[in-house]
Amino acid sequence: MSPGRAPGGAGWRSPRRLFHAASYLQYPFIALACFYVARPYFNGFDSIFGDFNLALLHAGVGIGFSSLQDPTTTQNEFSRKVWEDPRKGSWAIGIIAAVVVLALAGGLAGLYLAGESPWSQLAMGLVGLGLGLFGLLKTAIEMFENHRLDRNPSRAGPAAIQGEAA
Repeated sequence: MSPGRAPGGAGWRSPRRLFHAASYLQYPFIALACFYVARPYFNGFDSIFGDFNLALLHAGVGIGFSSLQDPTTTQNEFSRKVWEDPRKGSWAIGIIAAVVVLALAGGLAGLYLAGESPWSQLAMGLVGLGLGLFGLLKTAIEMFENHRLDRNPSRAGPAAIQGEAA
């Protein structure tokens, strides 16, 4: 076995592993989003809409990076329970889809209809958040398809607990 190769033949250079590694870029972007949410409390509220716009934009990029994770594994027990249950998984996908539509529609409306109002300052951030959530929706659908117990009964045993695969 050559260096950098896993026993299954998929080394660290495999596309799946590279995308999973890139998904860790979500954390700095989410940290930046949190920074921009907190910033008005320390610098005054004069630039609150600009700061919240940047927070939404960075959150959208972070969520977009999180959608690069491997959809064949779950990250925790709560996630596993949601994606294994057809009813809970359908609700989760519906909620994510509704938030995508609201973010994109609100952002696009703000871009074209708000003029110079504070809403227009949040518009680009909402579009960025909506696009990031759109990627998350695709990953959520894939996770739901991979983990549903009603369509994948072989997952119902002890092997259904994920997180051990790196």
